Parts: sequence; C-alpha cells; structure tokens
Amino acid sequence: MSDLQEIPDKPLRKGYTTGACATACVKGALLGLISQKKQEKVSVMLPVGETATFYLKDAIISKDKSVITTIKDAGDDPDVTHLAEITATVSFNTTKEIIFKRGEGVGLVTLPGLEIAVGEPAINPVPRKMMATVCHKMLSNFNLTDKGVTIEISVKDGEKLAKRTLNSRLGILHGISILGTSGIVTPFSAASYIASIQQGIDVALANNETQLLINSGARSEKALRSIFPDFPEVACIHYGNWIQETFEKIYKEKAIKVVNMGIMLGKASKLAKGHTNTHSNKTTWDKNFIYKLALDSGYNEEISSKVLALNIAGRLQEIFTFGAEEPFYQMLLQKCYEHCYKIAPNVTLNLYLINNNNQVISYKKV
Repeated sequence: MSDLQEIPDKPLRKGYTTGACATACVKGALLGLISQKKQEKVSVMLPVGETATFYLKDAIISKDKSVITTIKDAGDDPDVTHLAEITATVSFNTTKEIIFKRGEGVGLVTLPGLEIAVGEPAINPVPRKMMATVCHKMLSNFNLTDKGVTIEISVKDGEKLAKRTLNSRLGILHGISILGTSGIVTPFSAASYIASIQQGIDVALANNETQLLINSGARSEKALRSIFPDFPEVACIHYGNWIQETFEKIYKEKAIKVVNMGIMLGKASKLAKGHTNTHSNKTTWDKNFIYKLALDSGYNEEISSKVLALNIAGRLQEIFTFGAEEPFYQMLLQKCYEHCYKIAPNVTLNLYLINNNNQVISYKKV
C-alpha cells in the first residue's frame, strides 16, 4: 500500500465514500421499516453540500427490522473498497438514541488514539453524524420521535479487504473502517493514506510511545527490523510517498522525541533534492543533481559522470559500493536529513538508507 498506481492521463470520475454509501443504506432501510415498502434508490445530502443518488438492492423488510445493500462506487480511484457491498440493518429501540453496532466486515477499535472509543465499531465521526441526521429527520417527519434507531453496518468480505489497508496498525481489527469527511472520493488524492499516517501517529502517542519507526512500506520496515527487532508495532508508521505530511504531523506532536526513518535508495535520490512527495507521478530523480552530489562527495569527474548514463536510481550501486563508509551515500543521507529536519527540527532523527537487497546504511551525523 505504500505506492499509488500510475495516474491515468484522462479526466477522472469521482466516487463516494463508504460513509456516504452506509448513510444511503440507512436511509433506505429506515424508510423501508417505516413504510414496509422496499426502496430502490435514495438521495443523500453529502457533507460538501451536494446531493447524491444511490441505488439499493437486496431489501429485506419485516415488522422488526429492515436490511438493504448498495454497491460502493469509488469512481476512478484505486480504492480497495471499490465495488464493495455495504449493508445497513436498522431497527427501532426504546432509548430515543441512535445506536451503532458492528456488523460482519466492519472493524472493531481496539487501541486508544482514534476519534472512536475502544470497543466501538470503526465508523468515523462524520459518517456517524450523517446517519444520525438522516434518522432524526425521518423520525421527525413520520412523528416517531419517541423512538430510537439501532444501526448495524456490515461489509461483504470486509475482513479480507482490510488486509490491504493500514487498519491493523491502527488497532482496527476484523474489518474495514467506514470513512469519509466529504462524502466524495477524489481519485488519486491520497487523502485516506495521509489520514492513516496521522491516525497511526495518534495511536502511537495514545499508547505512550515517544519514538517512531517510519518507513515507506512493509519492505523497508522489514529491512530496518534487523536494527530494531523489538520495536513496538503500534509505533511503526508507513509514510508511503508523503514525507512532507508525515513530518508535519511529527512536528505538531511535541511528545514525539525520536524518529527512526528508513528510506529506499530510489526515494532518497528524490528527497535529497527536496522532493518530499516521492511518487513517480509527481517527481523523478534528477541525474544532474546526483552527478553534482557525487562531485561534492569527492569523486572525480570520470566516476561522477557515470551517474548520467543510469536509467534508474537503484543502479547507483553499480558506481558506488553500497556501504556505510562510501562518501556518496553519507552525502545523500545528509541532504535527506536536512530536508526532513527543516520540517520537524524538534525531534532526534536517525536516518537509514536501504537498498533492494535489504542492506542498511546508517547516517553518520557530523
């Protein structure tokens, strides 16, 4: 999950969040329960002020409860929940409250630090508010204000889908989260990934961790585990390509004292020049910059100019032996360090360069 797919060179279609889909199901199910008639489609007001229409299916209605499903459409975003079946089961209760229950495929919050309390279903605050607003409006419209509504959200194959997300790192187990602050999925915006980074840091802090182990993804984390074999998983964060956003969050949280950062050679060649978003759609490595970096590291023109013939940064190892004593890599790490330090000067930053063979070079601060 560390890297986004290539962004298609065409107009991109927006989609809808799991929270918006769940709200549509709740509205359809509650209307079905009240009217005892199956609903084929409903319109929902999204937090951004737009109205969206959702088509519903598989309605089951009895006197006691109503169940209905919709298929999530994420537009052109490579969302793991695209085409997922989201279902709401609603029933009346006597508490006059809106009660949320976890159905199959929806995650359970098991660690503090998130906006939702431990033991609650992983349905985020904005979707909860959307569903509650729909319920209150319909109860008022049909003169049923003496009743409360119990909402159970489930997602078909949600536990399987969750394995492709960062949920387990956040202490969200057994399923996906019901998300969305706007109701709309903007293709390739990376908003959900960045939110996961921020939530991961919140969870680490809530569990009294003041040191972080940050890596671009599972591969670089595995390599760095050779140095930190016992580092608590709750304090391990995958920054993907979003180094800027990760360090901005780190800077904001003054309780974080130490950051141990692993970075792959390709990403380091971009970060060294100051590119803090390292996705291939945003930046490419600058061979001229790396060539000059080699010269500044003390290599002669003959060796340094070999950089200009390379097609990928990973091949730098063909010129400079991958080792802690090689001046080129120390200079590369120094430049990476400087750009990260500019964003979060309040932490002790330990930097580690990783190659495709899982070898690790530590930055030796001067």
